[in-house]
Amino acid sequence: MPGAPVFDVPPPVVPESRRRKWLRRISRGFAIFCILFILLVGWLALTAPLSKSLEPIVPPQITLLASDGTPIARSGAIVDAPVKASALPRHVTGAFLAIEDRRFYTHMGVDPRSIARAVWSNVSGGRTQGGSTITQQLAKFTFLTPKRTLGRKAREALIAFWLEAWLTKDEILERYLSNAYFGDNTYGLRAASLHYFYRQPEKLTPAQAAMLAGLVQAPSRLAPTKNPDLAAKRMKLVVNAMADEGYITAAQAKAIRTPRIDVRARNTLPTGTYFADWALPEARKLSDVGYSRQTIKTTLDARLQAAARRVTSRAGVGQAQLALVAMRPNGEVVAMIGGRDYAASPFNRATQARRQPGSTFKLFVYLAALRAGWEPDDVIDNQPIETGSYRPKNSGGAYSKTITLEDAFATSSNVAAVRLLREVGDDKVIDMARDLGVTAPMTKGDPSLALGTSSMTLLELTAAYAAVAANSYPVVPHAFEGEEKGWFENLISGPSRFGSGVHDDIEQMLRAAVNRGTGRAARLPQANFGKTGTSQDNRDALFVGYANGLVVGVWIGNDDNSPLRGISGGGLPARIWRDFMTQASGQKAPPPRPADPRGPVEPQDIPDIGAIPIGDNSSVGIEGGNAVISTEINGSRIDLRVPIANERPPPEPVPAPP
Repeated sequence: MPGAPVFDVPPPVVPESRRRKWLRRISRGFAIFCILFILLVGWLALTAPLSKSLEPIVPPQITLLASDGTPIARSGAIVDAPVKASALPRHVTGAFLAIEDRRFYTHMGVDPRSIARAVWSNVSGGRTQGGSTITQQLAKFTFLTPKRTLGRKAREALIAFWLEAWLTKDEILERYLSNAYFGDNTYGLRAASLHYFYRQPEKLTPAQAAMLAGLVQAPSRLAPTKNPDLAAKRMKLVVNAMADEGYITAAQAKAIRTPRIDVRARNTLPTGTYFADWALPEARKLSDVGYSRQTIKTTLDARLQAAARRVTSRAGVGQAQLALVAMRPNGEVVAMIGGRDYAASPFNRATQARRQPGSTFKLFVYLAALRAGWEPDDVIDNQPIETGSYRPKNSGGAYSKTITLEDAFATSSNVAAVRLLREVGDDKVIDMARDLGVTAPMTKGDPSLALGTSSMTLLELTAAYAAVAANSYPVVPHAFEGEEKGWFENLISGPSRFGSGVHDDIEQMLRAAVNRGTGRAARLPQANFGKTGTSQDNRDALFVGYANGLVVGVWIGNDDNSPLRGISGGGLPARIWRDFMTQASGQKAPPPRPADPRGPVEPQDIPDIGAIPIGDNSSVGIEGGNAVISTEINGSRIDLRVPIANERPPPEPVPAPP
C-alpha cells in the first residue's frame, strides 16, 4: 500500500550441510595443529640447539703430558675429525643407506613405510625391527636419552622434522656418520675406520665399509674385535642390501670376503692414574669441544713422580695405605701417590680421603698466636690439664711447669697447644686455616681442634704448608699452568702475606721441629722445615714440610681407620719424606731397609715427643735408638745416651725339613 513502511525481510535460514560442518571442523583442527606444531618447533629451537648435532656425544680422547712433554695417561672416547659425504666413495655412504635407511633421500625425516613394516613385523611375531630413519637416529643419539618410551619417540620424530627443515640431506648424513658409535669406545666413522682397519674412511673398500655399517645396529655385540663371526654374518647382510640398491653389482657382492681387522696398539698408556684422575676434570674444561684428540701439558714432573713411586713402594707399610703429594710453593702439583696400588684401588687417598691431620694442624694454632702478637720465646703452661671435660695428655707423660712456644711446637706438646687455642681463640685459629685454603668443617668451642681432630685431605693440608713456604696465601693446588694475572688484577686481588715477623717466627718453629723435635728423622743436609702428626690411637701418621723449593706431605693409615702398629708421624712418614727429598735433589738415596714380614713395628718411635723438657735445664728424648737425657751441671751440658732394647720378640725358629 502506498505510504506504508517497508520492512527488510531476512532471507530464509538455510541449514548447514553436514559436509560443510566437517570441512569447518577439519579446518579449525588443522589451524590448531599448525599453531601447536609452530609452538613445538619453537620449544625445540630453545631446548635442542642445532649446533649440538655436530658435537661429539662423549668427551674426546685427552692425553695428559708431564711437564717435559712425556705422555702419562690417556682417557676418554676415541674420536676423530668429522667426515664429508662428498669426499666418501659411493660404496661407503651406500653401505649405511642400504642397511639403515634406503629411502633417506626421499623422506622428510620419518619414513611411514619403514614404520608400518616394523610395526607389522613386531606384531606378527617376525624379526624385531626399529623403523627409525637416519635422521631419527641422529636426533636420538645427539639430543635424547636411549629410553624407549612413546614420549621419546614423539620428540625424536619432531626433532627429525626440524633437522630436515634446517639441514641438507648430505649434512644430516655427515653428522650421523661422524657421531655414530662403532664399539670399542670408538665414535664416528673416521675414528672407527682407523681403529679397525688403520685407514682413512675415504679409502675404505666395499667389504670394510659393509662391516662398519653393520656395526651400528649393535656395536658392543657386533664389534669384530670381540665377536668376529657375528660381525662377518652381519656384514653379509649389508653386502646383499648394497647389491639390491645398486651400490655394488651382484658379481662384486659375490666376490667380497671378510676383511682383515688391523687394530694396532695405539693406546698403550694407562687410562687412569691417581694424578690423572684428579687432573682430568679440569682438563675437560680446558680442552676445546670437538673431534680432534687433545694433548694437554700438566705440571707433573716425570722424574719426581718416579722418585715418589720408588720411595713409597719400598716403604714397608705392611697392609696399611699411604699417600704422598709434592707441589711447588705456588701450588703446581709435581708428584702424587694416592695409594699402594692404583689397579687394586683407584681411590685417591691424597685428594679424596678426609683424615685427621693430628699435630700437623698445630701450624694454624701457632700461626694464629703469632698473628695475635705472641712470639716464639713466650712461655705457656705445660702441666697436665686437670679441669674441664677435655683433658688431653702429652705423649709419654712428659710435662714441665712452663715451656716456650718454640719448644712446645718442636716437641708437639698437646696440653700447650690446647691452652694456646684457648688463649688465642678458636675463631682466630679457624680464620687462619680458612685463609690458608682449608675448606674442611671445623667446630668452634671444641678444644680438641688444636690437636687436629677436624678431618681434611692431604692435598689441602699440604697446600696450607705451601702457603708458609711461599709467604703468600692462599695457595690453590693445580695440575695445569694458569694464566699470568695482569698488574691490575694483582692490584685488586693480590696474594696476602704473613708479614716478615710472623713468617720468620713460624719458620723458626718449623725448623726447630726438624732439628731437635719430633721430626728429626726428616733432617736433610740443607735447611728444611716441617711438622709431624699422629692422630688418636695412631690411626694416622703424617709428616708435612718443605725444602729446596718443594712442599711435600706424606700420610700413612688404614682405610678402615684402624690403629697403625708402631707407626707415628716422626717415624716412617718422616723417613719417606726425607728419602723423597734426597732423591728430588739428585743426591744418592740411602739403601732400603730389609722388610720385616711381620710389619713395620718401630718401638723406638714414640709419637710426637721429641726432646721433652723435664726441668728448667734438662730434657729427655729419643734419637737413633737411644734415650737421650740432657742436663746442665755447673754450667756444662751433659748428654747421657741409653740404648733402647727392641721390644719385638725374636722370630720363631723354623723347623728343619724332615
